[in-house]
Amino acid sequence: MVLVVAWYALRLLGRWWGPAEAVVGRVSPWTRWAHAWVLSAPATFVYVAVFTASTLVQFSAPPKLIELLTTLQSSNLANLHRAPLRALLDSALWVADQGEGLLLYVSVFVSVVAWAERRYGTPRIVVVGLAGHVLGSLLTVLVEMRALESGRAPVRLAVTTDVGVSYIMVAGCAAAVLLMRGRWLVAGVVLLGLGVVGPVFWSRTLWDLGHLLATLCGLVVAWLVLRVAPARRAPDLRPCLPERAVRRGAEGAGCAGCGRASGDVGGAGGRG
Repeated sequence: MVLVVAWYALRLLGRWWGPAEAVVGRVSPWTRWAHAWVLSAPATFVYVAVFTASTLVQFSAPPKLIELLTTLQSSNLANLHRAPLRALLDSALWVADQGEGLLLYVSVFVSVVAWAERRYGTPRIVVVGLAGHVLGSLLTVLVEMRALESGRAPVRLAVTTDVGVSYIMVAGCAAAVLLMRGRWLVAGVVLLGLGVVGPVFWSRTLWDLGHLLATLCGLVVAWLVLRVAPARRAPDLRPCLPERAVRRGAEGAGCAGCGRASGDVGGAGGRG
């Protein structure tokens, strides 16, 4: 939000001050690209805005109050038994551990998950994310119930805090990896393995298992929706950038994301 306000303030200043106008002219192609990227993955960016807002509340509120709220809105066994739909909805709006790792979550969503939404389309990526969150949570609860019944877990586990956006995130990442090829596929598999599979073996917590289950659910559902229809070709946003636009100027190509004609390079008057 601060960056957005600063950008439009700079554009306003550029109407009267030459150096500011020059900066706007150089930066405008990149802001057009970012604008087009956001519009091409609406579900991802709306969700990022929602859980970022709730996290800012966590930063400003007393820790004990946040701990109470996240416990009451957790997708733990007690809440799922009492009000399953509400528990699943509420738990998806919080970043776990009082907002720790917010920048990591935002970075993964706006890059990897947004890329996946561009390829799958908004409806299908929403289905994948919901599968990771809902099915992952329910499978984790089944394991939790089994552990409680067998006496391998303390009774307090039924009312533990289990919130966060991570189930949706790992499901989206699994869907993205399914579409990757070459070195990107290798990198995606390695990172997903280190971030999801590894902790199951060296940490061995219920939540690590939940991340693995959510990843598998997202992967299976992504595979199923691709059987219904192949991944789409996402709009090419590279022509939004000045170098690409200049190279393609003779071809008459423009940016499919922001609608800018290929000859419109730079300038302070473009949309940002």
